[in-house]
Amino acid sequence: TGKCYHTFRGHSAEIVCLSFNPQSTLLATGSMDTTAKLWDLEKGEEVATLSGHSAEIIALSFNTTGDRIITGSFDHTVVVWDVGTGRLLHTLIGHRGEISSAQFNWDCSLIVTGSMDKTCMLWDAVTGMHIATLAGHRKEVLDVCFDYTGQRIATASADGSARVYNAETKQCIAKLEGHEDEISKVS
Repeated sequence: TGKCYHTFRGHSAEIVCLSFNPQSTLLATGSMDTTAKLWDLEKGEEVATLSGHSAEIIALSFNTTGDRIITGSFDHTVVVWDVGTGRLLHTLIGHRGEISSAQFNWDCSLIVTGSMDKTCMLWDAVTGMHIATLAGHRKEVLDVCFDYTGQRIATASADGSARVYNAETKQCIAKLEGHEDEISKVS
């Protein structure tokens, strides 16, 4: 119908990323104001403000059950949040550059993060512990994702290549080359 249900206001700077939770009851927004907000879609109201980053939030993603959300920031960190309480659970520290993307795997056990430091990292989603650093790109990693089984990780890079890694062995199993310029998204 094209009908606008709600207009959400509350950030003090541009919104640069957003995502629905799996149940389509919440919308998360990430902003240049260093916060993320959770919005109730039925009521049109702010549910929580997630504060804990020291720089812009440019990536966010819910897990498949909708009880956790991760935010990635230009402060080089990813934060795991409890959606129900808005509480910070873990800060994932290890990248040496801005975060470009972050995602949970399907069973919510792992998190993959991509960074301007040319790497992607694998994390335990429950404990927040670093599991592995996946390297090999010559320029920034601009996007990362898991396949639907959680067995493979794909990366897209400013070097014009994509790579596929085995999530268990952490080995690169495919180098996808042929683009003439950067690859900004992978799915």
